[in-house]
Amino acid sequence: MIDLRSDTVTRPCAGMRKAMYHAEVGDDVFGEDPSVNKLQETIAALLGKEAALLVTSGMMGNQLGLYVQTQPGDEVLLERSSHIFNYESGAAGALAGVVLNALDGDAGLLTCAQVQAAVRHGYYWESRTRLLCLENTLNAAGGAIYPLERLGALTRTARAAGLACHLDGARLWNATAATGIPEKDYAAPFDTVTVCLSKGLGAPVGSVFAASEEKVREAHRVRKMLGGGMRQAGILAAAGLYALKHHRRSLHEDHAKARRLADGLAALSRVTVRPPQTNIVLFDLKAGAALSFLEALRAEGIAMVPFGPRTIRATTHRDVTMAEIDRTLVAVRRVLAPTSALVP
Repeated sequence: MIDLRSDTVTRPCAGMRKAMYHAEVGDDVFGEDPSVNKLQETIAALLGKEAALLVTSGMMGNQLGLYVQTQPGDEVLLERSSHIFNYESGAAGALAGVVLNALDGDAGLLTCAQVQAAVRHGYYWESRTRLLCLENTLNAAGGAIYPLERLGALTRTARAAGLACHLDGARLWNATAATGIPEKDYAAPFDTVTVCLSKGLGAPVGSVFAASEEKVREAHRVRKMLGGGMRQAGILAAAGLYALKHHRRSLHEDHAKARRLADGLAALSRVTVRPPQTNIVLFDLKAGAALSFLEALRAEGIAMVPFGPRTIRATTHRDVTMAEIDRTLVAVRRVLAPTSALVP
């Protein structure tokens, strides 16, 4: 099976498994796991933050960002297609007790005017607008990169209105790989940042939350409250450290695979492709349903995911080769051939 459903489907390579096997460990609840501490220090430095905290998932990292910067009943501004709004099981309301105000961006991008207009005036009967959340790269926009200048303008607008700022940087590594702009530059305008180790980098588990020492101390307490206090977590941290050292530098190869896939799809008359900036390819069927297409494609040994009634997402990663991208294109052409039952 050529699995293009997500860059989370990768399996640890031999070198990563060896690093995990030999990891120096301790009890992280007591702060005594040297591998976890090294990972946290490494990522804090990469993001230009005072401290960092290993968490089980990107969702937990995002929820910590909400929890430590809001009070129940407060309002959070974000874009409608964002991960926090769509893919986190309503945790913002259930855990942090906040209201999400989803704004309609242009291909996932917000404007300063939108943020300014959405901030509430402070009447006692209103939710208090307290936090702006942005995402980079933009999953639902096909891995698009939020321009650094736009991030700076939006966060300045938010701060002028008294808001804090959180960055869902699950695939921030991909933005840096594509642009050469350091992660710390993308992270600089934000109070809190989450990055994933299991997307693109190939680690089996884990994300990291980064912020000031004060916010990380509070997040540490909340992580424990949510059941995220791990013990000998250095086994997982070792995988993250290996990924940062060995896999981060090859992310551009995933982007090249995505471009190869997009170029091949663009040559087909029955689909419309959104050119990828990183490792996510979105394409739309001009006729037929996404689910029927995906079922037929899976019979060919290819897995992708639906992103709408006629929209498909394919995500390239380190466990898929360029030759497999070419095989995928052959399979797609076969499924969409004029004689196919999928073609009206």
